[in-house]
Amino acid sequence: MTECKFSILKEDPVPCEEKDCQKCELYKHGSRMVWGEGHPHAPLYILLDNPGEREDKEGRPYVCGTRQVLQRGLIEAGISLKHIYVTYILKRRPKRAYNKSQTRDKCIRHLEQQLLNGRPKAVVCLGNVSVQSFFRNPQAEVKNLRGAWHHVNGWKTAVSYHPLAVRRRPNLYAFFAEDLKLAREQTDKILK
Repeated sequence: MTECKFSILKEDPVPCEEKDCQKCELYKHGSRMVWGEGHPHAPLYILLDNPGEREDKEGRPYVCGTRQVLQRGLIEAGISLKHIYVTYILKRRPKRAYNKSQTRDKCIRHLEQQLLNGRPKAVVCLGNVSVQSFFRNPQAEVKNLRGAWHHVNGWKTAVSYHPLAVRRRPNLYAFFAEDLKLAREQTDKILK
């Protein structure tokens, strides 16, 4: 693996009209809303399930192990961090049990608005939860969809394993890296 210098991506502020969103039950969990990180008008959107513990905290930013895996993969694939935007299906970190399908159905509207505003050229869904939510198919799985481009609701979309899964199961890293190289090839076409 390549030696990497990890970066903390600039957090995109939550739009004023969404800061106090109570359309799903996650506002009761006491977690803060996290809109995304990076460049909101980047050509490549990276989609995760929800903000993690690191993103839920303010004041002491650090690059967690999951972000290290993601950034290492991006760097090794040749994707500049200035060309990505990381966002989430859920904009708050769940801290206890919740109605998952109902919450995802309500929260996906935030992502849809982000996509319309940012107009990325491609989306990469990381992990089964983001794949199932974005594809709107509870049976969709990374292992069956990775390695190819799909057209989902008008967006060119690729999928790969979640960086946390890759961190826990290093044997998945080769697939993860391969999928990010596929995304880089698309990004290269866009930027030419």
